[in-house]
Amino acid sequence: MQTYMVGGAVRDALLGLPVNDHDWVVVGATPQEMITGGFLPVGKDFPVFLHPQTREEYALARTERKTARGYHGFAFHAEPNVTLEQDLARRDLTINAIAQDENGRLIDPYHGQADLKSRVLRHVTVAFREDPVRILRVARFAARFSGFSLAPETLALMREMVEAGEVDALVAERVWQELARGLMENKPSRMFEVLRECGALTRLLPEVERLWGVPQRAEYHPEVDTGVHLMMVLDMSARLQAPLPVRFACLTHDLGKGTTPADILPKHIGHEERSVELLKGVCERLRVPTECREIADVVAREHGNIHRSEEFNATAVVRLLERCDAFRKPQRFEQILLACECDARGRLGLEERAYPQRPRLMSALAAAQAVPTHEIAAKAQEQKLDGPRIGEMIHRARISAVAACLGE
Repeated sequence: MQTYMVGGAVRDALLGLPVNDHDWVVVGATPQEMITGGFLPVGKDFPVFLHPQTREEYALARTERKTARGYHGFAFHAEPNVTLEQDLARRDLTINAIAQDENGRLIDPYHGQADLKSRVLRHVTVAFREDPVRILRVARFAARFSGFSLAPETLALMREMVEAGEVDALVAERVWQELARGLMENKPSRMFEVLRECGALTRLLPEVERLWGVPQRAEYHPEVDTGVHLMMVLDMSARLQAPLPVRFACLTHDLGKGTTPADILPKHIGHEERSVELLKGVCERLRVPTECREIADVVAREHGNIHRSEEFNATAVVRLLERCDAFRKPQRFEQILLACECDARGRLGLEERAYPQRPRLMSALAAAQAVPTHEIAAKAQEQKLDGPRIGEMIHRARISAVAACLGE
């Protein structure tokens, strides 16, 4: 029995990057031998075990055979006679198909080190075509390693897979998992560039794909093209280290511009409402988590008003805070404002522009939150006023507090 470190840990060490997780392959062992050695079996589809002390994953060397379309259409073969080279051959990219033995010696039958040096993302073998998730993984790695190019033969293979309908067989949960991870990379725009180049974005997110080529008013958007703007917004969200819900909101905030009638372009009257409707379909199709869905909904609906909020008086500001549910969910509102800042700064030549709307609205919220609502409610109840009247009194008190904060 021989044990090898494989995959991302080897790759990242060679790139001089931090190594946080280790994956291991075991050659020459049976499942029973692993269990006897104290390893805990966790794999459902193929034999994977947790180390009794480190809890790291150890997988038996395996080969696989395509049996049906999609991510789950595989039969796995994991026996003691499966070699390390056979196991590495089934991996996605050459840079992920390097192994290291217990003595530190590198085993690199598919020249991953050369591709690391040349900064190239290249598939290992034609077996790549059998798993459509690899299209998403390659796009995600392009976002992580933004200085790497995609090998032409790999791009061609990905296009063939898309044309063969493999992407259409992906399950929603896996698509969302890979998209979410890609959104959190250093340059998320690269993921969408690769998905566009191979044709997968049209199948997975047609609402996003149709934004390229849609013009916007140059006085607000010097970059003009809506798709280009979207990518700039995503990269700004990475620059500002935004969490996933904010980045997803950035991705979907302008979906409605892809359905603007041609006769009113480059204006996009009513695109916020159309964005909200399209967002519902995306979230249902990909089973997007509730937190991401809720923030994206508010940003799609209110980002224009938030941008214009410097012109709002206290009454309009309080109404905006109420529509955004800022009083009940102030932390979520702060994330909504961060997404709007990414939108405002994700424009050609405006990347360093200040976004005063964000601190102004947070100050207004703090002033409104300081209103003693319980005292107002108690006094109102003494006067035997009903619920709507109490709400109106609180609303007016908040307006007064915000007016004082804004110097009105």
